Formats: sequence, C-alpha cells, structure tokens
Amino acid sequence: MTTRSALLVLADGRFPAGGHAHSGGAEAAVKAGRLRNAGDLEAFCRGRLHTTGLTTAGLAAAAALGADLHELDAAADARTPSPALRAAARRLGRQMMRAARTAWPGPELDRLAAAFPRGAHQPVVLGTAARSAGLGPEDAAHCVAYETVGGPATAAVRLLGLDPFQATAVLARLAPAMDEVASEAAERAALALVEGLDELPAASAPLLDLTAEQHAAWPVRLFAS
Repeated sequence: MTTRSALLVLADGRFPAGGHAHSGGAEAAVKAGRLRNAGDLEAFCRGRLHTTGLTTAGLAAAAALGADLHELDAAADARTPSPALRAAARRLGRQMMRAARTAWPGPELDRLAAAFPRGAHQPVVLGTAARSAGLGPEDAAHCVAYETVGGPATAAVRLLGLDPFQATAVLARLAPAMDEVASEAAERAALALVEGLDELPAASAPLLDLTAEQHAAWPVRLFAS
C-alpha cells in the first residue's frame, strides 16, 4: 500500500543516508567562481536537475518498478563517467542501505545488500527502498529530484553564508521543474522495463564530472563530493 508519509520520511534531509556530507558539485563551483549568489544557485540546480537529476531519477524509478538490479547497477555505472562520482555513489548507496534496511526491512533490500556488499549505486538503493516502503516509481523519482537540488542548496548556505530563506526560495521556484523531471523519469523507467534499460535517461553534465575529479584531489575540502 502506497503511503505519502513514507515518501516524506525518505525525502527528509534528516534521513540518515549521508547526503549532508555531499555538495553535489556546489563546492567546486563556488571555488571556481561560478556559484556566488542565489541566482547562480538557481541556475546551477536547474542544470543539475535536468541532467544528472533526470538520469538518476530514472534509475531510481526503474528500481522501484522491480528492474533487474544487476543490470540497473551496470546502467548506473555506464552513466557515471567520473570515477570519483562512481565511488561517491557507492558510498552513499551503502549508507542509504543501512538506513533503509532499518526503516523498511524486507527481502528485496536484503538481496540487494547481499549482491553488492561494497555498495550499489545510491539511486538503485533508493528505488529499492521506495519499493520496500510501498512507494511507486514516481515517488522514487521525486525523492531523487529533490535531493538533486536540495543538496547543493544546503551546501551553498554553508559555503557562501547564503541566506537560508533565499536558498529555500530557490527550491520553491524549482518545484515545477522537479515535478517535470520526476514525471519524465517515471515514464522512461516504465518504457525501459518493456524495451530495455537503454531507454532510461542518459543526460550528462561533463563539467560536473570534470570538477568532481578535481575536487576529489583537493587536500582540504568541506564536502566529500
């Protein structure tokens, strides 16, 4: 049975899945001078949402639909060209797995944990967690869409001293785009279960990949990615 309360729990920034330690590329963008204020933050989040956000939302939606998890994790690898981001995705997957198995214990999460002892990609785990919580593919996609922009917005408050009211206003303005991305991701995931996983979104953000590699080499940084 679908429960909106479970969706709120899964999307809550206080859910202990490790996302608070990651800036979604915002830290590197701040250092490069591309993210300086609320306007820059909105542009950064909008671009991230329609590229990596759409891609990861599609993966999560497919997992929530019950797609083959080995094939889905391989599809996530193929869509993550940056080694630093692949490593971050698996670290986040491990943390998400711990939280999800405590919140919604069940055989599907157990099977995923056994199949990927070093961690599956985070959206694959999130989608499986959504399925275990009785949520659907669009719910899983909404969680990903929100965290895609929520992470950088929270990071910008810490990195720039940005007014948190302004950061929240950015998220509010992006709400229609989040809905659009979640809907498209769920539709593409449903098609992928019939036509094959190549139908999943594969939108890319090369600058995020490049700066992720640079960020991983910094000797001192505030965020893990």
